[in-house]
Amino acid sequence: MPAADRQRLFFALWPPEEVASALHRVAHQIQASHGGRAMQRDTLHLTLAFLGDVPLASIPGLTAAASSLDPGPAFTLTLDELGYWRHNQIVWAGVRHPPAALTRLAGDLHERLRGGGFPLESRPFRPHLTLLRRVLAPVELPGLLALAWPVDAFVLMASELSHQGARYRVIGRWRLRES
Repeated sequence: MPAADRQRLFFALWPPEEVASALHRVAHQIQASHGGRAMQRDTLHLTLAFLGDVPLASIPGLTAAASSLDPGPAFTLTLDELGYWRHNQIVWAGVRHPPAALTRLAGDLHERLRGGGFPLESRPFRPHLTLLRRVLAPVELPGLLALAWPVDAFVLMASELSHQGARYRVIGRWRLRES
């Protein structure tokens, strides 16, 4: 199938401006001492389900799967740890104790997508936001002050890769219930 008939897609949570800005500052502090490439502030996100290159004709099925979910109540996500994955040289911000509402949302979304015939990665869900790529092993990461992120929606995003990096476009948005 020609590349023009496909789109790189993923479901995600998108942080509010103040959380993205705080994470971007942390990324630049780490970059100053450890190198690597900091992610652009407006691309910081927490992936719920990565789909990869999907035929454009599949988008209605994806939006139907997301729309059929009981998304659950809005919740607060507290980003409270920094980590490093040596195998792919990524520094990330994450959640020590993911709220049940996040785990449920990701699990239910995965179940609906698999039930709709959409292949997903088999590795366990590990909520994180990539802050830097291509970081050689950091000796020590700074502490991360807890950043509270009120989550009230999730999105289906298209990723368009270029020489300047990824650009993201919203395909669909689903609100969580008011708690």
